[in-house]
Amino acid sequence: MTTRWLVTGAGGMLGRDMLAELAADPEARVTGLTRGELDIAEQGAVYAAVAGHHVVVNCAAWTDVDAAECAEEAATAVNGTGVRHLARACAGSGSLLLHVSTDYVFAGDAGHPYPEGAPTAPVNAYGRSKLAGERAVAELLPGTGYTVRTAWLYGAHGRNFVRTMLELACLRETLDVVADQHGQPTWSRALARQLAALGRAALTGRAPAGVYHGTAAGRTTWYGLAHETFRLSGLDPERIRPVGAAAFPRPAPRPAFGVLGHDGWSRAGVPSQLRWDDQLSTALGTSGFAELAAAARAVG
Repeated sequence: MTTRWLVTGAGGMLGRDMLAELAADPEARVTGLTRGELDIAEQGAVYAAVAGHHVVVNCAAWTDVDAAECAEEAATAVNGTGVRHLARACAGSGSLLLHVSTDYVFAGDAGHPYPEGAPTAPVNAYGRSKLAGERAVAELLPGTGYTVRTAWLYGAHGRNFVRTMLELACLRETLDVVADQHGQPTWSRALARQLAALGRAALTGRAPAGVYHGTAAGRTTWYGLAHETFRLSGLDPERIRPVGAAAFPRPAPRPAFGVLGHDGWSRAGVPSQLRWDDQLSTALGTSGFAELAAAARAVG
């Protein structure tokens, strides 16, 4: 059966990987709308865009964590009100909604992975704005809304930590990287694959609505991620030096612990993601990263 998918935020890192993943499905008919083509904060435009689609994957978001700290209203207009528009439109059209959220809805003070049902307590404006979106999905789509929290996302398209490390490898002999924040680096292509599988499971009634955690297995620090990125790229990992987060003061506080549990996927019949280091090894061999690594090796 032909299924019509709508991907919002289609020009971003995850959105582009989502389009590529769905393009391989012969039964999927996909509409991808970039930020310039659809501002989800515009209610009328959202209603018109959602109509006629079976599944909506919301990859649109305000992602500048530090800027949100002094522009919380603007961030919430996208991450909260915009998601409410999508949820209301999906409720009216009978569409499923897969909404991408973040580990920043948690306080980051746990000592073990956060389960899907753990209490939320964001420590910054960005986290509060994303939590507003989660609540809109839960309220308006209790049976057809899916919130997928991810974290430490990197991919071939757009700015992200892994790309930045490889670019800086061409410019600096050593790099100081934070070693006291813990999380799960997640390849955007792996998340896109998981989102597509969740959408298909939801369409067939196999996946219960609710919250899922879309992050890689295992855990590391930013220092560990940078160290492994260098090692796998054929660069000297000893060029990476561990420092505390206090060495890089930022406008928005960051959760120190963003490790998520993945129990929800077994209920949906969808596999959990691979370990973060296995994902990274595969990602670094793909177009977009391999060229950066080669350039860094050529410099020194």
